[in-house]
Amino acid sequence: MHRVHHSVRGEETNSNFGFNLPWWDRAFRTYRAQPLHGHDGMEIGLAEFRDARESRLDRMLLQPFRPAPASDAPLPHQERR
Repeated sequence: MHRVHHSVRGEETNSNFGFNLPWWDRAFRTYRAQPLHGHDGMEIGLAEFRDARESRLDRMLLQPFRPAPASDAPLPHQERR
């Protein structure tokens, strides 16, 4: 259920926050049963970390300490509809 929260699609990222208490998402109407393209077709992760080099252990350990890349794209929670 929580996997949908890691989608690249904003409306999916802003859902399924609870990984062990799904009732919170139902109570706050943030529950999403399925991603738009299904679990097999869902793309997950942050764009700046999709490069294969970012999967190396040393790079993953340093990710929290590196500055965020400059981007004009809004964060999922900043998207306007």
